[in-house]
Amino acid sequence: MEIVILDGYTINPGDLSWEKLRQMCTKLTVFDKTPQDKILSRIGDADIVMTSKCHLTEEILRQCPNLKYIGCTATGYNNIDVNAASSLGIAVTNVPAYATDAVAQHTFALILELTNNVGLHNNSVQSGDWAECDYFCYWKKPISLLKGKSLGIIGYGAIGRKVAEIAKAFDMKVNIFSRDPEETMKSDYISLHCPLTEENKKMVNAQFLVNMKPGAILINTARGGLVDERALADALKAGFIAAAATDVLEQEPPDASCPLMGLENCIITPHLAWAPEEMRRQVIDVLADNIESWLDGRQLNRVDI
Repeated sequence: MEIVILDGYTINPGDLSWEKLRQMCTKLTVFDKTPQDKILSRIGDADIVMTSKCHLTEEILRQCPNLKYIGCTATGYNNIDVNAASSLGIAVTNVPAYATDAVAQHTFALILELTNNVGLHNNSVQSGDWAECDYFCYWKKPISLLKGKSLGIIGYGAIGRKVAEIAKAFDMKVNIFSRDPEETMKSDYISLHCPLTEENKKMVNAQFLVNMKPGAILINTARGGLVDERALADALKAGFIAAAATDVLEQEPPDASCPLMGLENCIITPHLAWAPEEMRRQVIDVLADNIESWLDGRQLNRVDI
C-alpha cells in the first residue's frame, strides 16, 4: 500500500515523525507542498493520498484508478470533491475538532495583545526607553481591563464555547449571536468562530461594521473569507472600530494588495492558531487511526457517507 502526502510541511516541518504512517504502508512519500498542476503526477499509483489545501477535483480523481482513500489532514474538507469521491468508491476522512483548545488560546492571545500591548512595550524596553525614563513605569498605549467588558461570539460550536469559558474566567460578559444577535453586535469585542459557507461569505461587510459598537474590536480566528477586508480596512482607518486582530486572510499568503497590511490598529498572524506541536502531533495520530479504521472496515471520521 502506497501513501502520498501532498502538503505535509505545515503539519510536520521536521520537528515530528511520520513513523506511524510509515509503518502502515510499503511506501510513504511526503511533499512539503504541491502546486495544482502537479497533483495528478504526484498521486501517481498511490492507494492513499493526504492533503490539507490541495484541490482534489472530480477531474483529478477520475484519473487516479488506484486511489482508494483520501485523508484530509484538517477539519475542513471543502477542497475535496466528496461527492465525486463517493461515486468513485473513494473513502474520505478528516481530522475533526483537534484544535479547539489551541484556537481558543490564540483568540485570547490576540485579545491580550490588544489590551496589554506586550510586544510594543517589550520593543520599547529593548530599545532603551525604560532606561531613559524618569519614572519606574510608563506605557506607550493605554492598557485596558477585560473584566466587565463584553465579548460577542459568532459561531457557538466547540471553539466558540471554549472561548466563552475563557472569557468568563476573565469576568467578561458573553453574548452569543445565535441567541441574541442585537446584544452581540453591541459587544466590546466580537470574535468569529463560524465555518465559511456561501451564505456567510464576507458577512463582516460595511453594514455589519456599522452595526458594531463604535470603538469595538473584531477578532477572527475562523476563516478569512468571512470578512470583506476592504470594508474592514476602511472602518479601521476611519476609527469607527478601534482595532482588529486576525489569524486568517482571504488570500493566504497575502500579497501587497491586501488592504489590512500595514495598518497600525490591525494585528495579523500567519494562520498559526491551530499549530502548537501538541496539536500537530495529534493530527498525525488521528490520520493513522483513520486509516486503521478504514482498513478494518469501520468508519472513523468518514465524511463521504
